[in-house]
Amino acid sequence: MNKCKLVIFSVAMAVMSPLSLSAQASKTGGVDVWLTTADKAFLFAEQPRIAFAKASPTTPVIEVNSGSRMQPIDGFGFALTGGSAELLMRMSAPRRAALLKELFTPNDDGIGVSYLRVTIGSSDMNERVFTYDDMPAGETDPQLTHFDLGPDHADVIPVLREILAVNPHLKILGSPWSAPSWMKSNDAPKAGNLKPEFYKTYAQYFVDYLKGMAAEGIIIHAITVQNEPLNPKNLPSMVMSSQEEDTFIRTALGPALKDAGLKTEIILYDHNCDRPDYPLDILADPLVRTFVTGSGFHLYGGEVSALSKVHDAYPDKGLYFTEQMVIEDQDETPFKIAQPVSRIVIGATRNWSRNALLWNLAADPHNGPHTNDGGCPICQGAITLDGDKVTRNLAFYTIAHAAKFVRPGSVRIASDLATPELLPNVAFATPNKKTVLLVANPDKVDHTFAVHAGKRVFTATLKAGAVATYVWR
Repeated sequence: MNKCKLVIFSVAMAVMSPLSLSAQASKTGGVDVWLTTADKAFLFAEQPRIAFAKASPTTPVIEVNSGSRMQPIDGFGFALTGGSAELLMRMSAPRRAALLKELFTPNDDGIGVSYLRVTIGSSDMNERVFTYDDMPAGETDPQLTHFDLGPDHADVIPVLREILAVNPHLKILGSPWSAPSWMKSNDAPKAGNLKPEFYKTYAQYFVDYLKGMAAEGIIIHAITVQNEPLNPKNLPSMVMSSQEEDTFIRTALGPALKDAGLKTEIILYDHNCDRPDYPLDILADPLVRTFVTGSGFHLYGGEVSALSKVHDAYPDKGLYFTEQMVIEDQDETPFKIAQPVSRIVIGATRNWSRNALLWNLAADPHNGPHTNDGGCPICQGAITLDGDKVTRNLAFYTIAHAAKFVRPGSVRIASDLATPELLPNVAFATPNKKTVLLVANPDKVDHTFAVHAGKRVFTATLKAGAVATYVWR
């Protein structure tokens, strides 16, 4: 589906002020709380600590069981599109440094983004369309002698270097929107299919990209084979059926990465939850399963429970939530934080996803830059950048509630409620021996609830439309 025609969430105008919260760790005997409310009275703001005490027998109970462990967590974050990087590079160096520290460190006022998705070549959120081996019409380059990361040297590469200086453990996922036009059936950057005679050439294109980025000090942890392979509407875009993707991985991409000695993980599909048959078709190929780490999903169509369907069929393969747009309608209130947190962050992780990535990190006040024929005119960034002016939007707070506390290496643990739709929630055990519970209240009324964690209990009240993160040792 075309994400540009889907407004998933709408809320009021974003606030301009930075976060103000302490980095004080949870102490034994109490629960730290960070809260965002629908009236914006609190925006990811630290609250008074809650003491463990007895719960009312009539209070709904969330049972947190650290002994019941599910999937590991790789991280939470956004897509760093070429447009995002371009806007960041337009900032003054001191303001950019301060913003990157806020985004990518969990310390002090930082929200701790730990996972980024970058585009291999341009996406629809670039000013112009390009790949790393564009040729004049009618010419080809099967030996990739003209391959060059050139356009990314102006923005994506320098921004990533600055980000990695802040967080050297950041995981990066690379996704292509299209192969070079001369490799495609329609000789165009929009739509078309990859020609079979160029499968091995395109696999080498991935290898050259991974090695080129590594030479710049940027390690790409994983790649998806094709962004939205069933969507021909974006500029750029490329269509790839499950059968085509299966053949490409089995005969070209998997062997090419292996022969090059690259340990980059391959994530297949990278499209909507309405087509779980796509990854299931590919995972049925035993040879492809040896090359791939798992499957990636968006949520512009279908239900997030599709991830569990794939997990149940192939529990040894990972699930990844690689994209979803979360935007605001500035003419509408209240601030609808509970909806994206419930549907995406809680929904994806409760259905076995190891990450949650939103689209995209930054855009200008007009939701640009974007391409002019299938680019996205409504794709608001998690932050809006107007020179050095920074506006933090709904997506920023959606990810902050998880990213700051659920660090890479955390593990999802059981958190059960008799009526889960009442208070959507998810819990994690972190590497530093803390428990993190994320709870949303999408209802129109306030709810009081108790949390049972082993032999300890605490009680909390969450206002209508609010989200809170609870952290304790």
